[in-house]
Amino acid sequence: MLTIEALAKINLTLEVLGKRPDGFHEIRSVMQTISLCDGLSFSEADKTTIQCDMEGWSAEKSLVNRAVKLLREATGCTRGVAIEVTKKIPLMSGLGGDSSDTAATLKGLNEIWKLRLTPEKLSMMAAQLGSDVTFFLQGGTALATGRGEVITTLPSIPGVWMVLVVPDVPAQEDKTARMYRSLKASHYTDGTLTDKTITAIKRGEIPDISWLFNTFENIAFDDFNIRQVYVEHLLKLGAPRVHLAGSGPSLFTIFNSKTQAEELYTRCKDQGMETYIAATRSS
Repeated sequence: MLTIEALAKINLTLEVLGKRPDGFHEIRSVMQTISLCDGLSFSEADKTTIQCDMEGWSAEKSLVNRAVKLLREATGCTRGVAIEVTKKIPLMSGLGGDSSDTAATLKGLNEIWKLRLTPEKLSMMAAQLGSDVTFFLQGGTALATGRGEVITTLPSIPGVWMVLVVPDVPAQEDKTARMYRSLKASHYTDGTLTDKTITAIKRGEIPDISWLFNTFENIAFDDFNIRQVYVEHLLKLGAPRVHLAGSGPSLFTIFNSKTQAEELYTRCKDQGMETYIAATRSS
């Protein structure tokens, strides 16, 4: 049996520069994998099965299933595999769980089926499956450009802790597409905030939380429940600043101190919030 971790991610910055001729949006984003993770186990089998321990997760709706089919089509492999997905990353939370699981599937099947596909070939397949999947093939700290599939590795950011809260709001399967459709020209930026963060990272500095930016906050924070019930409440509980993770609805704040993160985590749990604590991870 082969087991692979599938790390969650946060976007330290997420700037949308404008709409592209192909209908997608041009982005500039610093992405960071964190220690919150799923686990995927791969075993040789006569037929292919995909199972998960989390209620509400569906193999048919997951990109994991599409990754299996894409690898078969690309390589002609007819072997079976039993995939067990152990979920800890909440569903449709903005933390990249399905994309990370998909990248783990590409890597796991490449190994267990002995396909010997190069990293470049896997990256091409990842880009066909989803914009974030390419990033998760390597993880760590990286700049994502294009529609998110062009990845440039950055120096690692060590020792940063974060508290994540998942608001109790209805799940939306088309959430990311809806968020992009809701953007106005006034929400577009020029990438300067991302470049400022990259400069700090390259100098070996921990980016200041005041530099973090996510243009989707312009939309998500209009929701009364998210802004009033969660964002403002987290600030009262001691979060220095609160940011949206990806397309949401998860929220996060960061600390240089594990102790401070643990204290806020405890306060949030005591308030009955769905809360996680995590640290930056390079892989």
